[in-house]
Amino acid sequence: MIYVVGRLRKIMFVLEYKLKGKAKQYQAIDESIRTVQFVRNKCLRYWEDGQNIGQKDLYRYVTQLRKEFEFVKALNSTACQQACERTWTSILKFYANCKNKIQGKKGYPKYSKSTRSFELKQSGWKLDRDAKKIAFTDGKNIGEFKLIGSRDLYYFQDFQINRVRVVKRADGYFCQFLLKLDVRDIVPQLKPTQKCVGIDVGLKYFYSDSNGSTIVTPNYYRKSEKRLKKLNRRKSKKFKKGNLQSNNYIKAKKQYSKRHLKVSRQREEFAKEKALRLIQSNDLVAYEDLKVKNLVRNSKLAKSINDAAWSQFRKWIEYFGVKYSRLTIAVSPQYTSVDCFNCGKRIKKSLSVRTHVCECGYCEDRDINAALNILKKATTGHVGSWSEQLDRNAWGESTSTLIGVIQ
Repeated sequence: MIYVVGRLRKIMFVLEYKLKGKAKQYQAIDESIRTVQFVRNKCLRYWEDGQNIGQKDLYRYVTQLRKEFEFVKALNSTACQQACERTWTSILKFYANCKNKIQGKKGYPKYSKSTRSFELKQSGWKLDRDAKKIAFTDGKNIGEFKLIGSRDLYYFQDFQINRVRVVKRADGYFCQFLLKLDVRDIVPQLKPTQKCVGIDVGLKYFYSDSNGSTIVTPNYYRKSEKRLKKLNRRKSKKFKKGNLQSNNYIKAKKQYSKRHLKVSRQREEFAKEKALRLIQSNDLVAYEDLKVKNLVRNSKLAKSINDAAWSQFRKWIEYFGVKYSRLTIAVSPQYTSVDCFNCGKRIKKSLSVRTHVCECGYCEDRDINAALNILKKATTGHVGSWSEQLDRNAWGESTSTLIGVIQ
């Protein structure tokens, strides 16, 4: 989560540790997650059945649920409130989409079927920094866990912890501490590099930049697809419809989930690494404001687009832009691939044509030409023209980190 308030830049800093405990404690966590899912779905049904239901009405309904069901009362009250807040957030998003009259589906709130986390606010947990342990003190009898992680717990204070989140994944249970900190308190400011870059993401290359460099797409999912299909077949053979599933099926399902988790982590770390290098080596990074949700509707390209992780790449560019006080600008993607960077003439070409050749004599790789146009769009009329931006001698000034869209 990233937000900017005037000149005071703050981020939600997340520290994650793995929880080491006993089997009974993990079962208690599962029970807490199921309770959160129950509260969330009951709140959604209450909103659907009623009229003019607001957030305060949902809070009162949660209080009623705690009186009615003992297993809900056993869960910490702040975790119940957080489940209610999730429901209300999805409702507000649906209202906003209807009000803005977006095309297609409006995102009607859905019932949760696979909740994997619960959150606590300032109560329901106790941290032991010396022993590196955390204890959960609600009625679910979760107990005390050992925290496995490299980050020192003395890095932050208790009052800086906004929330504590417990997450269930295929390879175990994790505890996340959500800290709301000022960037200037935790991140050393980088020196100006006097450089700017435009990047064009693609399928042949992960991205091409305006300096002529290209990064090859790793295709983690494509490389693991054969193994994933094999694990999925093994899981399907052990599935018994209408019966209680065997331990062999549960093991096969866990292996399949672990493999998917490994692929997603590889993709995330790759996008994070490339985004960090771009931010650290440039004062300005320009990129396309792509609607990935619309692009994946193409059934022939959906798998490749998802494997390229464009959305994750953009998320990390914006995150590191705020963290290190770098300027990041999203520009409209229209005509960036067909316009000639040298003369501006529009030359239509199909996706199979990978080289941009113009009548003016300019010849360049299609993606690099697009990256140059992206940088030109970002600088023209924003912080100076294209030529002015390259020759500016005011790079020593602190840039305002505003993430916007240039049409």
